[in-house]
Amino acid sequence: MIIGGMLISSLEYPGKISLVIFTGGCILRCPYCHNPELIDGGKEIDLEEIKMEIQDSMNFIDSIVITGGEPLIQFEELKELLDYIKNTGLKIKLDTNGCYPERLEKIIHLINYVALDVKAPVNKYEKVTGAYIGDKVKKSMEIAQDSPNTYLECRTTYVPGLLDKQDIMEIVKDINCDLYTIQQFRNRVVLDEKLKKTPNPSRDELFKIARKIKPFNTPIKIKTSEFGDELLE
Repeated sequence: MIIGGMLISSLEYPGKISLVIFTGGCILRCPYCHNPELIDGGKEIDLEEIKMEIQDSMNFIDSIVITGGEPLIQFEELKELLDYIKNTGLKIKLDTNGCYPERLEKIIHLINYVALDVKAPVNKYEKVTGAYIGDKVKKSMEIAQDSPNTYLECRTTYVPGLLDKQDIMEIVKDINCDLYTIQQFRNRVVLDEKLKKTPNPSRDELFKIARKIKPFNTPIKIKTSEFGDELLE
């Protein structure tokens, strides 16, 4: 399996300590990508080594987070790994961009928590990501929402200039999930160097957007580098 590294974190799975596995490869080219080194990068690691790392971490963790890149690119390896993790009793969280609904459907029964990136309103997907995948993302959302034992978080990185406040409103009208998160864009590490000149939106700006969409009744969270995760009351 091609991965970009592993680390233990208390941030990636809410309320749990996780071993986070960063997988390599992604078909999208989002200009604000904060892991651009994983788009075509990573190192080939035998699955047995990853399983051994999980076993060695068992005394310190209660969950595994598989992120990327896009984990579903390496579907056969991912499925084998998920089957193994499920047998350990650890909780499983999967981060995905929603490009592969057919693959997600085959493994959704193994996953406790899906974090689905909703990068733009359906009609702006190609502009923001370079690929028209809006319909696939909606299908992935339906699959996760229909899974009775899977918690679904939809999340959008708010990038001024690529998205505006109305775009967030359109996204919220079109989603069905257990939690919607507005993430702060950070210009320190990006795929498109021009975005380094784009200012990071402030916490106050994100809260103003969140309050405007609050009437849609989906629980809303703000995520910033300064204050971490904050649920809108």
